Amino acid sequence: MNVWGVVGWKNSGKTGLMERLVTEFTKRGLTVSTLKHAHHSFDVDHEGKDSHRHRVAGAKEVLLASRHRWALMHELRDEEELSLDDLLPHLSPVDLVLVEGYKRDNHPKIEAHREETRNPLIAVDDPTVRAIASDSGALAEGRPTFDLNDTSAIADFIAGELGL
Repeated sequence: MNVWGVVGWKNSGKTGLMERLVTEFTKRGLTVSTLKHAHHSFDVDHEGKDSHRHRVAGAKEVLLASRHRWALMHELRDEEELSLDDLLPHLSPVDLVLVEGYKRDNHPKIEAHREETRNPLIAVDDPTVRAIASDSGALAEGRPTFDLNDTSAIADFIAGELGL
């Protein structure tokens, strides 16, 4: 599977860029999946629902299915957090997996950057960041910079890098 990341500090525009890239690549006829890293505890389930009750009772995995979708929840309990490499095989084969977060992993990435956040560029110290998508023209030596909202140009760059 082709994997490409979108990284950046909080409020840098990562999620918006991810959403626009998914739309752009699917319009181009590619199949796309996404993987999002969360730094906090999250729950896709709700207290009182049957699946939540199963998890609270101690189930290791709960698969919730309907005619429209299915979701597999896996409780780590006392296990270590899985790495990106451990998680990717759980996805069905697609043309492209877009990863939001996992900024310290070794896959190729584009960095979303907004001037108003006043955060330094991750790309300066990370050669896996292959390009910058910025609202200010922020530069990292030797890497192209795109307008944060020029989704088509960003998608062209990613597709070219991955041979899609």
